[in-house]
Amino acid sequence: MPDYGTQIKELEDELKKTKYNKRTQHHVGLVKAKIARLRETQETRSSSKGKTTGYSVRKTGDGTAVLVGFPSVGKSTLLNRLTNAESKAAGYAFTTLDCIPGLLEYKDAKIQILDVPGLIRGAARGAGRGREVISVVRGSDLVLFVIDISDLKQLAALEKELYDSGIRLDQEFPDVKIVKSASGGIKIATTCKLTKLDKETIVAVMKEFKMSNAHIIIREDISVDQLIDVIEKNKVYLPSMLLLNKADLASASVRAAAKKKYPKAIILSAQKDNLRPVKDAIYRNLRLMRVFLKEQNKKADLKEPLIMREGSTIGDVCNKLHRDFLKRFRFGKVWGPSAKFPGQRFQAKHVLKDKDVLQVFLR
Repeated sequence: MPDYGTQIKELEDELKKTKYNKRTQHHVGLVKAKIARLRETQETRSSSKGKTTGYSVRKTGDGTAVLVGFPSVGKSTLLNRLTNAESKAAGYAFTTLDCIPGLLEYKDAKIQILDVPGLIRGAARGAGRGREVISVVRGSDLVLFVIDISDLKQLAALEKELYDSGIRLDQEFPDVKIVKSASGGIKIATTCKLTKLDKETIVAVMKEFKMSNAHIIIREDISVDQLIDVIEKNKVYLPSMLLLNKADLASASVRAAAKKKYPKAIILSAQKDNLRPVKDAIYRNLRLMRVFLKEQNKKADLKEPLIMREGSTIGDVCNKLHRDFLKRFRFGKVWGPSAKFPGQRFQAKHVLKDKDVLQVFLR
């Protein structure tokens, strides 16, 4: 049986030795494609042997956020203070040996927060129950990085483990479409200038993945890594937040340096601080919004809104209320930010906004 690990290591070493420039661009792209294909084959073989792929976690609520960090950075303490969970916390590593769920109730939303065992270097290859932890991360809606403010290098290491596990943070799926064809070779159409790879490299990468005939339309300036992601179709795209913990134990200069390096991060002490800014940021990054429902000839229920994701339509609301509602849908009336005047009529594709009031009319 081929030793995929050794082959991958040899190719990775080759990449490290190769200085990237216009002349080596094609070679680098091809090596990256070979690494990706070998990893994909390796994962498929591992899965077929029945190896554990994750903890048993039932998603509940309006969104799920997972706490990701190295051991002993304060994830359990943070979970206990944000939610009603009882995750054991102690001043030594590997306290959490299972996936602990908690429920954060905030702005009428019910948000599931998961505390998983701390990641260690090599988690993407299975070290320290890494595959189980990463499986939970892939199934979440938001990654909450918890980093010791005195060791900022932790973040880059964690991001690498998630990247190597097929998790793309704070990115959108590349605007690329690939349609396989029976013949004709690789035909490439672009709507923008490509500065990070050329057409020869695109063809070579696709052939590495056994795609000799296809139409590819590229609408953004992608890298070879993004092209590989599109071909593989097995990546997960998630938003993330950065929490720099244990600020109470750090000096003023350490806190100032951390703020300068990561201006969007929330600096806190999970044990002592008011966590309202953290709750606000979780709600905002999950892109949640409130829709109030109104029955005919009755006032709108402004106490218990329906929690939806930003960009949701009237049709999405119908589907959430009952699976048959959309089939019976006639029109909706909306009062609020997305309507030009009170009670404006809309069809199912109308996009709602936070604090809209909606009345649905059915056949």
